[in-house]
Amino acid sequence: MTKKWYMLTVVGKDRTGIVSHITSALYDGGCNLGEATMARLGGNFTIMLMVEFAGSRAALQDQVEPVVESLNLRVHIDSIRAELHHHLIPDVRISVHGADRAGIVAQVTTALTEAGLYILELESDVAGSEQQPIYVMTIEGLATEGIGSLQAALDILTGQGIETSLTAIETMIG
Repeated sequence: MTKKWYMLTVVGKDRTGIVSHITSALYDGGCNLGEATMARLGGNFTIMLMVEFAGSRAALQDQVEPVVESLNLRVHIDSIRAELHHHLIPDVRISVHGADRAGIVAQVTTALTEAGLYILELESDVAGSEQQPIYVMTIEGLATEGIGSLQAALDILTGQGIETSLTAIETMIG
């Protein structure tokens, strides 16, 4: 039977053992694991995991459902093309700090996308205090129109009260 690739997404309240229970169930079911992102976000835990499996999406769901239910988690599974070993290497890292407010992510990412940034990864956090929250983002990507274009977009954001910094990433391959 030909194996297919799926994207397994699991979300729920953080607790000890989520990763070990989910990955053990997948291993026991004959799955091969690919790339993964797993993170704790605001008291919750999320997994995005590429899974190679010989059965159907429904059969994979049946494989993980008992573990997911026992941990009071939610799961979603999509068929995907794996495209392993085709990594894009970021050439810029952008740090953003600003007063937390509705729309800050959309404002920053729109400005950067229009300036030619191909976003590969974005991490964010809310720092400061409840009375004075600060939104912090770290973005890595490809400067498709050059660093100058991105810096010009960041200069506009800085003029609007958002602190930014841009760093070129030097990557040695080989």
